[in-house]
Amino acid sequence: MSQNQDLAKNCVNTIRSLSMDAVQAANSGHPGMPMGMADAAYVLWTKFLKHNPRNPRWYNRDRFILSAGHGSMLLYSLLHLSGYEVSLDEIKKFRQLGSITPGHPEFGLTPGVETTTGPLGQGFGTGVGMAIAEAFMAETFNKDEFNLVDHYIYAIVSDGDLMEGISHEAASLAGHLKLGKLIYLYDSNKISIDGSTDLAFTDDTDKRFEAYGWDVQIIDGHNHEEIENAIKNAQSADRPSLIECKTHIGFGSPNKQGTAASHGAPLGDEEIRLTKKNLGIDPDKTFHVPKDVEQEMRKAIDLGREWEEKWKAVLDDYEKVHPVDGVTFKKFVSRTLPDNWDEVLPEFESDAKGMATRKSSGEVLNHISKHIYNLVGGSADLTGSNNTELTEESIFSATNRTGRNLHYGVREHAMAAALNGMALDGAIIPYGGTFLVFSDYNKPAIRIAALSEIPSIFVFTHDSIGLGEDGPTHQPVEHLAALRAIPNVNVLRPADANETAYCWKAAIEKYDGPSTLILTRQAQPTLDRTVYASAKGAEKGAYILKKEKGEHSDLILIATGSEVHLALEASVILESEGVSVRVVSMPCVELFEQQDDDYKKSVLPPSVKKRISIEAATTLGWHKWVGSEGLAIGLDRFGESAPYKDVFEQLGFTKENIVAKAKELLS
Repeated sequence: MSQNQDLAKNCVNTIRSLSMDAVQAANSGHPGMPMGMADAAYVLWTKFLKHNPRNPRWYNRDRFILSAGHGSMLLYSLLHLSGYEVSLDEIKKFRQLGSITPGHPEFGLTPGVETTTGPLGQGFGTGVGMAIAEAFMAETFNKDEFNLVDHYIYAIVSDGDLMEGISHEAASLAGHLKLGKLIYLYDSNKISIDGSTDLAFTDDTDKRFEAYGWDVQIIDGHNHEEIENAIKNAQSADRPSLIECKTHIGFGSPNKQGTAASHGAPLGDEEIRLTKKNLGIDPDKTFHVPKDVEQEMRKAIDLGREWEEKWKAVLDDYEKVHPVDGVTFKKFVSRTLPDNWDEVLPEFESDAKGMATRKSSGEVLNHISKHIYNLVGGSADLTGSNNTELTEESIFSATNRTGRNLHYGVREHAMAAALNGMALDGAIIPYGGTFLVFSDYNKPAIRIAALSEIPSIFVFTHDSIGLGEDGPTHQPVEHLAALRAIPNVNVLRPADANETAYCWKAAIEKYDGPSTLILTRQAQPTLDRTVYASAKGAEKGAYILKKEKGEHSDLILIATGSEVHLALEASVILESEGVSVRVVSMPCVELFEQQDDDYKKSVLPPSVKKRISIEAATTLGWHKWVGSEGLAIGLDRFGESAPYKDVFEQLGFTKENIVAKAKELLS
């Protein structure tokens, strides 16, 4: 064996050793996958991955995703050895309170982690979104003489990733779009928690991916020459690539290699000693990094600096030759937004007939997209229903990478994860639409976006029993409460067209997490803002839409979305009978929570105990706002299949019922 081969072997075995030691010290974790994929990861990171450990957010870096997030020690070992700010002390604190090395990788916590993974399949789908963003940015900005955007999206995926349904959706979409910058290394070790994957997974995975339009290679995942040649071949493919790496889980362990025992539990002190002896490592040393290994792996620091400096020089020249595009590019990657929102947002005239908020949302989108050129999005086969089309823009496809309209097909799971990938790219403001009832299919990706502070925008239309005839299977009841229960998600349910515009503004301005726009199928009156308060109040989450007559209010009606109009109508009847009523529109509970106490008390004075909330959804969560003496009018049951007006009347969403409940409350 040559000196270089010896050094490579030592590097790989150091990755294995750190992974074993960290899992053992934590007394929990997954040593088997890092030990099995150490060879492939080493070759990728040292011979191909373009990255800068001293600036993990450099825009034109290659992205690496550990979709098999349970193998997190593989990634942490690579980050530490390559010179990222992941110290050996942090490796020793693996899975411990306050460390930056949690059980599964978290974006924003650990330098060099490109996306949060753990729920299997999410990383797979997120990478597809990153590849879409790379293709869009490359086609938008690259010139014959300037290759400004040119990076790959690599991932390590597992048997578990490929079993999950989201991988089927995402793989199909990636193949359709011919995303050639997408290269996935498949850790084909044939072991899952329960034992052999033959217990439940006997697909012909290679044929499946070939059918999706991927380039597929099968290699020995422990043979460095085969790994290197396979990645070179994948880089030259004009479609996404799957490299099936035949590996041994727990590689080197005399008693646990190739078994489920190495998957999700420490190997044990004695087995680690035996394994280290087997691999030629000193069994008496823990968390040991040989000097030659450190020097070899830390070459990534100087190399990364050179890559970034060369790219910055290209960007400087680009700006001189193409000054307008250069300014636009910098605005994209810095996510610069208009500073003249008052001019950018459309203003809708009052209209008793009005329009559905899904329609006004479409008009808002088309208006602001002329000012925000990196606003890109689409729908999961519901474009006309969700009103997500940018009518003057083309469709993103395998032959048109500059299209700003995305067609995801009926792939809600993949769409949501891809939105996160596009947002993580750093230059695109992505949105994706479906029906609110299908937000259940988006939930894992929304949760990851919330945890990781990813600014994805989810457009959910057909927001209540107001969709009518499609019936309870399509009428969301619990979904608003479910979304509001996720920390760091803004759930925006506007009452009319002008509130919709400000809700879009709030969604785009949220940098530190996802936003969901909850929109009606049925028309809503566009309120006369010379009579009622400005819709700009929606930016604070809740505002006094209609002030009470007189100095004090007897009753506060709090409503969201389509029920705001019912609250206004009920207030007129109550006022005619001498009741002083305040109407509060609360399009976003989360934004209201963020306001200071003085503002919150000005909208909902503690002295006014009689309050009624009105929302055509479960009442869960509303008792916080109506208090012990208040009442929540909602829907703690499923809906009905009928014209929406009949359903609203049958289930008590009428001005007459609100008036009756108010009188009972006040009596």
